[in-house]
Amino acid sequence: MSRFGRIGASWRGMRQKAIFDGWSPISQFQAEDIFIVSYPKSGATWFQNLIAGVVYGVNTKFSPPALTHELTPDVHYNAYYRRYATTMLFKSHALPCPDYRRVVYLLRDGRDVMVSYHRYREAIDKTKIDFLKFVSPETDLFPCHWGEHADAWAKNPHAARILLIKYEDLVHEPVKQLERFCLFAGIVRDAEHLLAVAETNSFRNLREKEAQMGFGRADHAIGGPFFFRRGVVGSHKDEMPPEVAKVFLSHAGETLRRCGYLNCVERVK
Repeated sequence: MSRFGRIGASWRGMRQKAIFDGWSPISQFQAEDIFIVSYPKSGATWFQNLIAGVVYGVNTKFSPPALTHELTPDVHYNAYYRRYATTMLFKSHALPCPDYRRVVYLLRDGRDVMVSYHRYREAIDKTKIDFLKFVSPETDLFPCHWGEHADAWAKNPHAARILLIKYEDLVHEPVKQLERFCLFAGIVRDAEHLLAVAETNSFRNLREKEAQMGFGRADHAIGGPFFFRRGVVGSHKDEMPPEVAKVFLSHAGETLRRCGYLNCVERVK
């Protein structure tokens, strides 16, 4: 081997050692790990911040945004992660799989989801996207369409332990939902602490933090489109045109009904 070949091999060895020491491939899980699963734009990133406060005691008002992503790694973004506890928590948008034995499934009204997801994709892709085409079943979306995702996790084909938390309930009664999470995760936190975490991680506070410090990931530059855009319950009422709602209901209406997101008037329609 030439001198430059030896130097190259040595550098590759040092680089590999630097990457792997204390880190694990993102596909390497343990049975007790917990996965925060949701369809995109259903509250998983918000829940990551809540986890940082509830589980790890981080005051996210002052902590760097990147810390939140490191404590609850995104399985679709990270190649490696550092295990900070026996039970790690991961963020995922995946469909049911055998490795996911303990799951917190975040469910949000699919109409609000598609409004937010559509705006997000336009911002990230830097182009206008036809909303009607976006919600059409023929369009290929990651990881699939909302109804397929919610239905797949409702069937729970791999018999995972699942805690269902509705986005809307997390907005209106965060402490109660965080208490349910703590019971599921096997951790003890008093109500005062949970209230403080919920207030620190209100949507408004997270939006202000993002404006000042960025999102904390290389794929979201500071000053770019906001990840935390609006976050309100019922945003589809003034952001989803009737023709788009009609197409979405045509293939996701039954799932919305099963999840309790259609009222009597909408059922008649």
